[in-house]
Order: sequence, then structure tokens, then C-alpha cells
Amino acid sequence: MPEPAMTAHRLLEQMNAGATTAEEIASQLIKKAEAAKTLNVFVHLDPDHILGQARAIDARRKAGQPVGPLAGVPVGIKDLLCVEGEPTTCGSKMLKGFKPPYDATVIARIKQAGAVLFGKCNMDEFAMGSSTENSAYGPTLNPWDASRVPGGSSGGSAAAVAADLVPLALGSDTGGSIRQPAAVCGVVGLKPTYGRVSRYGLIAFASSLDQIGPFAHDLKDTALLQAVISGHDPRDATSVDAPVPDYVAAVAQPLDRPRIGVVKEFFGAGLDPEVAAAVEAAVKIYEKAGATIREISLPHSKYGVPAYYLVAPAECSSNLARYDGTTYGHRAEDFSPKYPGEENLPPLLRMMMASRSEGFGPEVKRRIMLGTFALSAGYADQYYNKALQVRRRIREDFDRAFTEVDVLLGPTSPTPAFKLGERTANPLAMYLSDIYTITANLAGIPGISIPCGLTKSGLPIGLQLLAPAFAEETLFRIAAGFERETDWHLKRPHGG
Repeated sequence: MPEPAMTAHRLLEQMNAGATTAEEIASQLIKKAEAAKTLNVFVHLDPDHILGQARAIDARRKAGQPVGPLAGVPVGIKDLLCVEGEPTTCGSKMLKGFKPPYDATVIARIKQAGAVLFGKCNMDEFAMGSSTENSAYGPTLNPWDASRVPGGSSGGSAAAVAADLVPLALGSDTGGSIRQPAAVCGVVGLKPTYGRVSRYGLIAFASSLDQIGPFAHDLKDTALLQAVISGHDPRDATSVDAPVPDYVAAVAQPLDRPRIGVVKEFFGAGLDPEVAAAVEAAVKIYEKAGATIREISLPHSKYGVPAYYLVAPAECSSNLARYDGTTYGHRAEDFSPKYPGEENLPPLLRMMMASRSEGFGPEVKRRIMLGTFALSAGYADQYYNKALQVRRRIREDFDRAFTEVDVLLGPTSPTPAFKLGERTANPLAMYLSDIYTITANLAGIPGISIPCGLTKSGLPIGLQLLAPAFAEETLFRIAAGFERETDWHLKRPHGG
């Protein structure tokens, strides 16, 4: 039996050759997940259901029936993607015990592709955070150093791949929530173009920013999963009806002298010197491989964080208004008056207030209040509408840049993984973890993080590439040129 710490494409080769089975792989990974329980990667793991899926794939393969492109490959699922009949909680007490009556479109597509759904991965509550410390189920630990965070909000998905508990995982990216954890966990993470992947069945944080994407160890695996989940979906009004290129073929294409823009604003104050050195070394590798390198300015990127933290909370305030204890989710048992004046409120309103107070964690409450304020009468023009104008300027900066270069390059995260608890008392320091990733979401363009180094203390460093809308094929081709020249994607925690 081969060690399932391998890539999805290697596992597929071995299963197709009869060297192993989906059940053997799943069984070994279940044992591995049990042994790695202290990492707190999974919030829900059902071994019997996992093995049942694997046996069904094995039976189809043995009978010579058609199997999909992910047949028998385990895939970790971020806990905000609806899976029919399976707990889906968004890392929140508010949705504890909720079991959706339907599958998200991406879940339906990976099921059709033959994947084995391998547990629900931990996350920051309602995808709000950069460290996976905001989960109602406790923090996930970074497999490279258990005293550090795995990034967020998709930290459980990134850590699951980094720890070789699954070869593939799905996450979501609202302001960097795939790319930043991918960087600090030493794996590949792709945020596709807004509209490339259906958001139907994704429990929303900020609807104009959220996008679902893959985690993997290498670009071939990333392309394999991205190809399965991409494409138009009539159930999502923002899903774009555009052809899906052959991403796996793009990974195998030669580099072909790309034009790469190094973003000047991504190398300012706050950038860790070791991260800067690793990214500068990556630029030299590209230059040696024949790329044309030039410096590019994105002048409005400095306004990305403030604009994002008005737009995203405003949308979150609207999206999370539905969680009021009336139809599903957490309902407070005691909603007797607790503060002066509450006795004059109707019981239904007191129940809603108590349910939301108990069900949401501090970060979610902070963002709901910020968003509600930004949308309130007299302040919308001053804050929210101004943020939308800045968002347009940011998009225009990217549009201009892509007339001169094929992709933009810079660090994914300003620092390696930070210590657990280091930024929990300082929301601004936490928000700045996504300073280089937020602008791609505001502009709706695709971005990828690939491993590009390790610090002296052995922590992963990520390189970010950004491309024009719907140019994921370009991202794969240019990222693969770097991957072929280096072995960072082969590194594992503790030298594994």
C-alpha cells in the first residue's frame, strides 16, 4: 500500500493500475487524521461514511464502469459548503447541528467526479478571520509549528493538505482566505476569478467578494480540482457562462517568456525581511528562465484594507441578518429582560437579540456592527459608497497594469505564520495579514499562492501571482514554470 501522503494524480495512477484502492487510501488517512487530532483540522469526520464512499468507487472501478477524474481521491471540505445531510456549521455556534437539505454546486460536481468527501475542515467563524482562531470549535494549529496559526479563514483546509491528511481540499477566499493560509502552510492555493466557480450552496460572508477554490501540494493537483469545480451554474446569478480551459494542460505548457510585473507597493513597511528575500529570489529564478521583469505600481492598493473593511462588513451585516433564532440555527432558551428597557420589547424581539448574542462570536459581532454602521442613514455616502469608489479605482489600477504585463507578482503574506494569540487582541494587526491579497477580491481577478521558500526557523513562505479576470490558465502556466525550477512544493512539515 503506497503512502497516501502523495499527490492526487499519483494516487489516481496507482488506483487505476490496481496497486491500491480508494478504501485502502481512505482507511489509512482516517488513521492519520485520528493521530493528528491535536491539530484540530476537522470539525466533523465520519469514518463510516468516508469508507462507504470509497467502497462505492472501488466497486465501479472493479466493474469497469466509468469513473470520474477524481475517482477515489479524498477531498477536505471547508465547513461553509453545504453537503446534504452532513453538519455544516461555518465554525459557529449559531449553526451548530445544522444539516443542509441539498449539496452546494461544487460539492455536487466533486461527487460526480468520484471524489471521496473527507470531513468538514475547521475555519474562522463565518469566514471572518486570518488565523482560524475565531472558530467556535477552537483554533486549528499549523502542522509546521503547532505553536503557530495556519492562517485563515480556510486554515483547516490548508492545514489538512499540509499535514497530508488529504491530497486536496476546498476553501473560500473573500479577502485572502485561500491564498494566505496556503502561504503560511506551504501549499498551493488558488482564488479563481469571481464568477468562475458557482457560489450556490456557499454560506455567504460577503457576496460580491466570496469565491471558492482549491488547495493542493502542487499545480497539477490544483488544476485537476479547479477543472472539476469550474463552469456556469444557472442557480448562481453571478456565475459566468464562459468556456473552461484545460487547466491541467496549461500546467504542462512551457513558460514562453512571460511578462511579469513586480508590484512596488507590495514591498513596503511591514514586510518580513525573510519573506522579501524569498520573493526576490523567485524573481531571479523567473528572470533566469527567460521572463521579462518590470516594476509595476498599483497606486490605490494602499486603500485596499480600509475599503475592504467597509464593503465586506456591510455585506456581512446583510447576509447574517437571517440568523435570528426563528427558523433554523441557534435559539436562546432564556430571553428574559436583562437590561433596563428590555421589558418593554416584544418576546420575539428579545429572543432574536438573545439568540444572536449567544450564537455569534466576538469577531462576527464586530463586523456586523461595523457593517451596519457603514450602511446606516447619514453614513452610507461617507463610508460605504466611498469604499465602492475606491474599489473601482483599484480595479482600474489592475486593468492598466495588465496592458503591460501578463501577471503581477509579490509576497502572499507579509509575514510567515504568527504565534497563536499574538494578534487576537489587535484586530488591525490581524486585518493587515491580508494586505497583499484583499485587492484581488475587490477587483474580482484570480490569484494563486505557491510555496517559494522557508524561513531560517523552517516556516513556509508563499509567492503570489495575480492575472486578469478569467486568466487562470495563464496563472497555471506561469506558476508551473517556477514549480519546475524549484522543489519547495515537495517540502513537508518536520522534513516529511
